[in-house]
Amino acid sequence: MIPRKASLTAYSLVLSLYTACAFHLPFFRYLTSHVEGGFNGVLLTVSAAVLLVAVNFLVYYLLVFTGRTVGKCVVAFTLLGDAVMLFFVNTYNVLITDEMMGNAINTKYSEAAGFFGWGFVLYLLLLGVLPLLYVFGRKVEYGSWKGMGKRTGLALGIILLTVFGNMKNWPWIDRHSTELGALIAPWSYIVNSIRFEQAKRRALQEEIPLPDVTAVSATRDVCVLVIGESARRDHFSLYGYERQTNPYTAKDSVTALPADASATYTRAGVKAILEARESGELYEILPNYLQRAGVDVSWRTSNWGEPPVHTEKYFRKQDLKERFPAADERYDGILWEGLREDIVSSEADKVFVVIHTYTNHGPSYFGNYPPEFELFTPINPSVEMGKVSRAELFNAYDNSVVYTDWLIHRTIEVLRSIPDRRRCVLFVSDHGESLGENNLYMHGVPMAMAPREQIEIPFVVWSPDMELKTLEKVGQHHVFHSVLRFFGIQSPAFDDKMCIFAN
Repeated sequence: MIPRKASLTAYSLVLSLYTACAFHLPFFRYLTSHVEGGFNGVLLTVSAAVLLVAVNFLVYYLLVFTGRTVGKCVVAFTLLGDAVMLFFVNTYNVLITDEMMGNAINTKYSEAAGFFGWGFVLYLLLLGVLPLLYVFGRKVEYGSWKGMGKRTGLALGIILLTVFGNMKNWPWIDRHSTELGALIAPWSYIVNSIRFEQAKRRALQEEIPLPDVTAVSATRDVCVLVIGESARRDHFSLYGYERQTNPYTAKDSVTALPADASATYTRAGVKAILEARESGELYEILPNYLQRAGVDVSWRTSNWGEPPVHTEKYFRKQDLKERFPAADERYDGILWEGLREDIVSSEADKVFVVIHTYTNHGPSYFGNYPPEFELFTPINPSVEMGKVSRAELFNAYDNSVVYTDWLIHRTIEVLRSIPDRRRCVLFVSDHGESLGENNLYMHGVPMAMAPREQIEIPFVVWSPDMELKTLEKVGQHHVFHSVLRFFGIQSPAFDDKMCIFAN
């Protein structure tokens, strides 16, 4: 018996209903928890459901009608993407914004692998792969062009009626558009991927030169800037945390300044650390500017997301592993291999080193530090942070902070061993990190609604040669101007108000 074909109308309606029901519980949970009750709340909720079904029906119908098998492949891709999106939303309570898509697009395989446990596999198989049996297995009667016009016209009519029937709710929708839009599948990750790539192209345009340096001091100086990853200030004992997570720098005469990040994701946070002031444009960043002024600049990284760095001395983990085969490339300690030798061998009067770390990045905090730094136990080696107890999550994260503290201390020790130069160490994180507060994990929440855990960062300073100002709070943009003053560089780009040093 030849199986009966389904009409394209029924086929598309089944897929759109499945998409609305399977992938939008977080969307409706947010909507119902923020909208006022009564008739208007019911109207808005029902309208949202109708709109989701109608929009997805229209898209699925047109894709399959015009593309046939290719259209089905596109539908299949969106269902797989929807399953991945739902896993991250439910597991890490994230919003799928352009910033979050930037994190996903720029994530390396070694980093991404830390997110994928058995929960991810189940989401993908049950919600993404299993429905593909229907997508490709159900035979479809495509119908005529005339029928296509009628059905798409009807869908458009329902969409317009629903939208304009909620005109009085537009202000409420506008206020919550970021959150609502970030939870709609598949549009959240499709639209925000496009938005991110557009922003990336704008950001990677040729940088705008800063004014030329007017004078440079004759002193011999070395400054090491360590850019932290996902380090939150309230888990540093230097700032009063009850656990001793800074046992090494506590003995190093460092100064811990309270600071706020300019963003909650790596690309924007690192840009803020390296630029002179807040700007949507790409101005010449600190390493490039210093190199143009005659400073010996090098960059060492196990991370990503920095603006274009114009220096020949650019070392990734694998580059340092080739130079130092005995080094352990699993941890950030490899970034310090040969550091002293490189500084001492430099013939330049001024040496600037940037070390961009990864140590405090989740979800696998437990895998970012050597075993000897596991001071707080027990830990749970699971990447599904919502299923790990708060105590176990804190233990793993705090162990990563202890390792970060040792790396800062190691930097100080290197510079202490070079007494013939003026010395400075700066540690600044790109952003903070959520560890389950308000059911949020990791980072990437838009600044307008970001919790303090993702904004408040450590800013640690060591310099036996510089006097610090008394400042209540600083920001990431203080780095640029403070480094200029340390090197004795005079420039129209310098702003004394954004400098932490008094002399």
